[in-house]
Amino acid sequence: MGDIDDPFAGIDFSQLELSLQRPRTLVDFLLNLLVGGMTVLSLVPLFSVILMLFWRGGQRLSLAVFTELPPAPLEQGGGFGNAIVGTLTIVAIAVLASVPIGLLTAIYLAESENTRLSQVVRFCAKVLTGFPSVLAGVFAYGVVVVATGEFSALAGAVALSVLMLPTIILTSEDAIRMVPSRMKQAAIGMGATPTQVVWMVELPAAIPGILTGVMLAVARAAGETAPLIFTALFSNYWMWSHGQVHLMQPTASLAVLIYNFAGQPFPNQIALAWAAALTLVLMVLGANLVGQSLSRRQTHL
Repeated sequence: MGDIDDPFAGIDFSQLELSLQRPRTLVDFLLNLLVGGMTVLSLVPLFSVILMLFWRGGQRLSLAVFTELPPAPLEQGGGFGNAIVGTLTIVAIAVLASVPIGLLTAIYLAESENTRLSQVVRFCAKVLTGFPSVLAGVFAYGVVVVATGEFSALAGAVALSVLMLPTIILTSEDAIRMVPSRMKQAAIGMGATPTQVVWMVELPAAIPGILTGVMLAVARAAGETAPLIFTALFSNYWMWSHGQVHLMQPTASLAVLIYNFAGQPFPNQIALAWAAALTLVLMVLGANLVGQSLSRRQTHL
């Protein structure tokens, strides 16, 4: 009677014990070991670059490099304070230009049916994700620099906004589509209009994904060099004078400063290039951490 009531009667539990002598267990162990080893191996270049940046760039960091202007070729000391200000200004203008356009486009793609127009827009956004950055610089050069006759921070922002748009569009669309349909249906059941559903239900719920996309776009834009060479060029001076900010003049940026100084035969400029590279990495890391913090806070709310 006990054997009939016992559902595990007749089962040989010794067969369930893990043993490397069994072919399936051995294969599983080897595959896990291979995946773990490949993961560690893929992290080696990343940590090598980060360690090298801290080792070479950290030796040159000081308060002076953040407040002084770039030095002349044979001059000692100096810094890249104007390049930090220029980078922040250009990226900020690019964000202000690309986020509204990208977000509105993402809303249209998420809410529209699978129409021909939405398919074309989505396809173009995916193509732009692999768009060479130098072509964005050439485009901004022809549209802004040639039209105004000046290299400027505004032209650089236009080039970076072109590179940021596809990332913002695609990530924001995915974030909006991931909002549970029951939330939309509940809002509609309470009498909300389609516009109210989008602005009061979907967007607040999709904010974490949208912020992540914006931070990814900012991280890509902040490190671009080729577009800024064609548009913002470079400057050894601050972008303001007499209490005014001059957006329509050549503007320094960290990426172009690294490009210019890294190829010079002067140890002081090379050391500043390493310090600027470390500063740029820390700025991008800080932007990502802020975005993640805002995402978690919005999720908890």
